[in-house]
Amino acid sequence: MARITAGVATSHVPLLGVAADQGKAGDEYFAPIFAGYEWSREWIARNLPDVIVLVYNDHASAFDMKIIPTFAIGCGESYAPADEGWGPREVPDVEGHPDLAWHIAQSLILDEFDMTIINEMDVDHGLTVPLTMMFGAPDKWPCKVIPLAVNVVTYPPPSGNRCWALGEAIARAVDSFAEDLDVQIWGTGGMSHQLQGPRAGLINREWDNMFLDKLCGTSDDLRHIPHIEYLRETGSEGIEMVMWLIMRGALGRETRALHRHYHVPCSNTAIGHLVLEPVDGTVPPSPRIEGNSPAAQAMIE
Repeated sequence: MARITAGVATSHVPLLGVAADQGKAGDEYFAPIFAGYEWSREWIARNLPDVIVLVYNDHASAFDMKIIPTFAIGCGESYAPADEGWGPREVPDVEGHPDLAWHIAQSLILDEFDMTIINEMDVDHGLTVPLTMMFGAPDKWPCKVIPLAVNVVTYPPPSGNRCWALGEAIARAVDSFAEDLDVQIWGTGGMSHQLQGPRAGLINREWDNMFLDKLCGTSDDLRHIPHIEYLRETGSEGIEMVMWLIMRGALGRETRALHRHYHVPCSNTAIGHLVLEPVDGTVPPSPRIEGNSPAAQAMIE
C-alpha cells in the first residue's frame, strides 16, 4: 500500500525563485537562505518519494475573485508554470499522479471534505519555489506532484483545526491506496509577514519559532489557534501557516524533526523550513457519520 514517509514545511517566497533563476543563490544576501536547504537537498536525493502531495496557495494565477475554492486538488496529468505578470518561470512542467489524486479526492469527499477537483490549471510560485528549493534546477522534476490549493488569500480561510483534520483524512486516503508508493506531504507558505498597511514588513521571530517547535513531537496545540491570533501576531499573510498544519496532521500522533532552518530577512518575511518524519504515524480512524450507507462507509474505511 501507499504510505506517507515524511513531511516538509517551507516558505515559498517568490524572490527565491528569482534568485535561483538568475543565478544569485550564492550572493551575500541569498547565500544563508539557500544554505539552509543544502541538508534537505542531500536528504531528499537519498529519500526520493514517488509522489509529493504539495499544499500551497494560489496567488491569483489559477483562481481569482470569480472562483475561490477553500480546498482544491489537482487531478490532472500535468501543470505548467503560471505567468505571474513577468512571464512563466523557466522551470519544468509539474507531472501529476491522476490515479492517486482521484483516489484521494474520492476518499476526502466521502470523508465529508468538500473538495474542488481541478484537471487543468497553471501553478505559480507557491508550488514551484518549494520544488526549486528542494531540488535545484533539474531538466525534469524527479517525482510526481499532486497540487492541493488552499484559500488563505480571501477571508474566510479554513481554520487550523480543519486543516489538521484534512491532513488526517489525506493520511487515511493514502493508506488505503493499493499501489506501493512512497509519498511525502509538503506544507508551504508563511512565515509571519504583512504586505500592506501600517504593519507592512512585520516579522515575529518569537511566534514563528514557537510554531516550528510545536510542529515537532506530540502537541496538537497549533490546530486550536484562532484566526485572530494569526492576524495579531503574524500579520495579514501569516495565515498561510495553516497550510503547514495539513502536512502535520497527515504525519500522525508524533513527529521528529530531521532538519530545521530559520533565517531573517528573506524579502519582507522570514524563511522557515522543517523536514519531519512520523514517529507514530498511526492513521486516525475516520469518524463514522450516521446515515452513511454501508458501501459508502466501507469506502471511507
